[in-house]
Amino acid sequence: MDTSSLRALFTKPYGTPGPSPEQWRAAYSQEVVFEDPTQKQQGIEAYLAAQEGLLRRCDDVYLTPGAIAMEGNTAFVEWEMGLKIKGIEFIYPGTTRLLFNEAGLIIDHRDYFDFVGPTFEPVPVIGGFVRWLYKRFVN
Repeated sequence: MDTSSLRALFTKPYGTPGPSPEQWRAAYSQEVVFEDPTQKQQGIEAYLAAQEGLLRRCDDVYLTPGAIAMEGNTAFVEWEMGLKIKGIEFIYPGTTRLLFNEAGLIIDHRDYFDFVGPTFEPVPVIGGFVRWLYKRFVN
């Protein structure tokens, strides 16, 4: 896996399908551990189910990679993800840390991003409360 392959894996414009199960299986180990702020999954089948579930819950999804850094068996990918759900667009900037096994397959995938702010800020009434809460504890 190189930066070009990672860039392709982390690119999905609105209106296009996500990677196929075959593409995921070509990049990920059978024993992959996947974790983000909302879940932790183990094994390729659980990872595939998590990806399919996200696409199924959303009207559309985009993913755009930014900077990519690789050293040894570790890679970091900056990205921006957009989710369209019931007419509202949610934008999540984040970073993924990937660990590769000896065969070059991803064995550990960890996403880092703020789930709460981008999820609730666009929602009427709740958004105002979330902004107030962030100001209260961050400032």
